[in-house]
Amino acid sequence: MLSGRRLDLLDPSPLDVEISDIAHGLARVARWNGQTTGDHAFSVAQHSLIVEEIVASHEPDPRWRLAALLHDGPEYVIGDMISPFKAVLGGDYKGIEARLQAAIHRRFGLPERLPAPILRLIKSADRQSAHFEAKLLAGFTPEEATHLFGQPGSGAIDEARFLPLPASDVGALFLRRFDQLDAALRLSSSPPAKVPS
Repeated sequence: MLSGRRLDLLDPSPLDVEISDIAHGLARVARWNGQTTGDHAFSVAQHSLIVEEIVASHEPDPRWRLAALLHDGPEYVIGDMISPFKAVLGGDYKGIEARLQAAIHRRFGLPERLPAPILRLIKSADRQSAHFEAKLLAGFTPEEATHLFGQPGSGAIDEARFLPLPASDVGALFLRRFDQLDAALRLSSSPPAKVPS
């Protein structure tokens, strides 16, 4: 990693996970294998920011919003593979991905396994973002996007959020959002302040 960390893919340690590496990597990993419109690739980091924004509209707890931001965290190491290819690779790929996700969660104070309702909420937000990405960036018709990813839901998403950004810009946005959520998480878990007498 650029931070100088060495990450063991078979047994990743939370001590070797750095948010700067995650932000840098995800900002440079293209969704849709780069087969999108625009001057820049639509990155996993930008997708993650949108997913966190959707989750935030339903869930105020900073833990679960941070989990949403980091939901594709392992891809900073292993890249973004399309779902059909993941299915072909099977258990080995899924095992590596799960171990990396668990290390990322431990590193940033999240449970290794998220509660089922939170997993469903993040997955729903992920599919909602994918719906818009498919029809706005990847050449799918609205009908195809709905068939593959379902209806996008009732909450309005500003389509301008899907304009692909330069890697350096989206990496900085990802780090800033992480810092905000991490600060909120620390604040929510700190003991209450004493009331002056």
